[in-house]
Amino acid sequence: MNKKKATLLLADGTVFTGSLVGSHGTNGGEICFNTGMTGYQEIYTDPSYTGQIIVNTTPHIGNYGVIDEDQQSDRPLIAGIVVNDFSEIYSRLDATESLQDYLERHGITGIADVDTRKLVRHIRSKGAMNAIISSEFDNLEKLKSELAKVPDMNGLELSSTVSTSDPYFYGDENAPIKVACVDYGIKRNILRCLADRGVYCKVFPAKTSFADMEAWNPDAYFLSNGPGDPAVMEYAVATTKEILEQGKPLFGICLGHQILARACNVSTYKMHHGHRGLNHPIKNLLTGKSEITSQNHGFVVTREDIDQNDQLEITHLHLNDGTVAGIKLKNKPAFSVQYHPESAPGPHDSRYLFEQFISLIQN
Repeated sequence: MNKKKATLLLADGTVFTGSLVGSHGTNGGEICFNTGMTGYQEIYTDPSYTGQIIVNTTPHIGNYGVIDEDQQSDRPLIAGIVVNDFSEIYSRLDATESLQDYLERHGITGIADVDTRKLVRHIRSKGAMNAIISSEFDNLEKLKSELAKVPDMNGLELSSTVSTSDPYFYGDENAPIKVACVDYGIKRNILRCLADRGVYCKVFPAKTSFADMEAWNPDAYFLSNGPGDPAVMEYAVATTKEILEQGKPLFGICLGHQILARACNVSTYKMHHGHRGLNHPIKNLLTGKSEITSQNHGFVVTREDIDQNDQLEITHLHLNDGTVAGIKLKNKPAFSVQYHPESAPGPHDSRYLFEQFISLIQN
């Protein structure tokens, strides 16, 4: 493995040095950490991580290589990775490539041999912030100059940059249910979960008008996950309001959940360091049951706004911090959750939400 030196500089001036992994270069983004023990390829290819440097808390990364079926989009969209122990050797028999070759091929710069436990504790204390990884420069002033060019995630609209440029279909065209999926950065496993339940999906670009989607005459609508700040996505809020006025069933996941909330006059805000991992406990307030969930978000809806909104009901709560993890409209067939029931990667506890969506359509 290439042992060329790399440097990680955080916006607060903290510096870590280590070894280059992936592609030689310099790149910056918002640094955040994911606590998942597995699933690094699914994480790296999740469009919701666009513009972010991922710190993997699992110490060994790369040990099972990469495989096409784990891809959640066409390519990794992360700004970089930070790991403790990086393995260029992989043991999975059906892997097609090493993680090193994969990252290098896609131009992703990372750093290994970092005390990720120390780094994660720092982020948990100081909060998510911008950072830069470089194997080109180790001069602190030069790194600071490059870091200053990285845009702040607060107020950044990214969904339109990762969304499909043209509509496409997914699933069996003879399936009994048609769902229009708005692509803010949709993961492939969401489409698989819908198709496996008898849904024919047409995936539309993020800024598609309601009229253009409705012309396909779908039975329901889906608002996908995606990157960036929901507070600046007025185009998505306006379209969602039209969907709600039309009255067809609507399901939103993560960013889609935040957009649905905003369409109901609920504000959002940036979290201190977000929720990213595979072990987040959620309580379903409608059933009284709890589930372990996969999560990836740095923004959340404002609970106080929902408590004062007679249109909405809170359906799920995050048990670690009490943040809102699910809502539904009282007078419309619409609901959403702030986590990933498609579980790629993650536990399958929340797959029932897809059946709930299907039942809403069929009834």
